[in-house]
Amino acid sequence: MKQLALDTLKTQLQNPLHIITNWWNADDGAAYDKLFLTLLLLILAVGVVMVTSASVPVAARLHGNELHFTIRHLVYLGLGFSAALVVINIPVQWWHNSNMLLLFTGLALLIAVLLFGRNVNGSTRWLAIGPIGLQSAEPAKLFFFVYLSSYLVRRHEEVRENLKGFLKPLLVLFAFAVLLLMQPDLGTVIVMFATAVALLFLAGAKLWQFFGLIFTGLMAIGVLIIYSEYRWKRVTAFLDPWADPFGSGYQLTQSLMAFGRGGWFGQGLGNSIQKLEYLPEAHTDFILAVIAEETGFIGVTLLLALIFMLVYRALWIGQRALAKNMSFHGFLAYALAIWIGFQSAVNIGVATGALPTKGLTLPFVSSGGSSLIIMLATAALLLRIDFEVRLKGKHAISGGRND
Repeated sequence: MKQLALDTLKTQLQNPLHIITNWWNADDGAAYDKLFLTLLLLILAVGVVMVTSASVPVAARLHGNELHFTIRHLVYLGLGFSAALVVINIPVQWWHNSNMLLLFTGLALLIAVLLFGRNVNGSTRWLAIGPIGLQSAEPAKLFFFVYLSSYLVRRHEEVRENLKGFLKPLLVLFAFAVLLLMQPDLGTVIVMFATAVALLFLAGAKLWQFFGLIFTGLMAIGVLIIYSEYRWKRVTAFLDPWADPFGSGYQLTQSLMAFGRGGWFGQGLGNSIQKLEYLPEAHTDFILAVIAEETGFIGVTLLLALIFMLVYRALWIGQRALAKNMSFHGFLAYALAIWIGFQSAVNIGVATGALPTKGLTLPFVSSGGSSLIIMLATAALLLRIDFEVRLKGKHAISGGRND
């Protein structure tokens, strides 16, 4: 027996790929999705490096410490990992049962920020909690998606067959949208609307309802843009940024110049010119432009490939949950995956000039406080969903309390 074990070990050592494959495909109940976790850690590592590179000039001028924003980013990473550790140990069933409590908590946060929030650059989006600023829209998004996923499980047939069942979650979304637009924060509204539309479609809503919702949403966004001077300026700057390169089109033209300078292989890490305070928000909303300038087309492609694979893996987790009749797990995984993917697409579109400017971070990469913490909690929730799908299979509970 001992000799047989030694022979087996020897055979495996002679074939390292066999060991790696076995480890990667392990489906034991004690492990989390290794591919998803590996992709997440790689994207976070890119974020730390690029936040450091992009923030040095502005950190030196504002704080006298070139690593100020790096330290801040690492602190929020630590808080995010702490939140993730808590989330990954909470059963998914708890989110299902607590969906209404979370929904009202999200609404309360959006109301609180309007009453007690801190105004920054004309927007009231942050609640001061000691030295930390909480952007209430970030947890509100997560809580709304938990509610919507739970609703689609509890009222699945109503959504598919009854117009009232289809409209009810949209009224809740409307309430969130009104509160967000009072901040104002149209970008978050668009992300929530797109995710909700996609999830309702996946839940089996009728095609006429689906297309009617899209048409209504686009009309509403159009009206909001036309009747808001600063939003209209963003649209005109997007259509022709070079018409006013030192005014409304300044941020986009600087971003496009960064992409142009990057070429195929970039100027080299740390060699961006645009981050020398030519490009506003270089380490937050427009970090992709600095990545493009320093690492070129190849670097951007590799990063986007990592994000695409992460989102695809999250969708795969959702598909696997639905295949095992774990409806809430599946819908929630779909919602979180669509959220991450759509927000990434919007940020990329803004940085490359494909979309009008919106204040949305690049998930897991941009410097940010609340966004980074909530995104890490979201990733942990996806890992927990995958864990329960593999551990419990068809025996996992997918029911919940009715509203």
